[in-house]
Amino acid sequence: MLRVSLHDRRFVASANDHGVSGADTVFHYRMEGPIITGTYRGGRVREGHLVGRATSADTIQLLYHCITTDGELLAGWSKGRVTTDAAGGVELDFEWAWLTGDRSGGRSHYVELRDPGPADAALDRGA
Repeated sequence: MLRVSLHDRRFVASANDHGVSGADTVFHYRMEGPIITGTYRGGRVREGHLVGRATSADTIQLLYHCITTDGELLAGWSKGRVTTDAAGGVELDFEWAWLTGDRSGGRSHYVELRDPGPADAALDRGA
């Protein structure tokens, strides 16, 4: 079980040089025990889903897939570390790679979206 639950938390990328998601892509995580599920959309991502699990008190593994605004269908994996910042916000650091397309990969960093904005309202409505 994770020390910090990801349930009902939202994240945006603060660093993701080679990925499809960016600061305008909102990830909404849910957790039930060690099981993680979620959705993401915004920016270049039209619709995305993720599923995974906690692997220790501060690590997770995910599989994800999405369709881009250009109609490209992508799938990948990641393993990450869950930490908190000085203000208590949750941060995620990932090593990841695509299972489709060019099979490239990289590292990315996500920060918790603490103040819900218009993108969150669209995500909650399923837009």
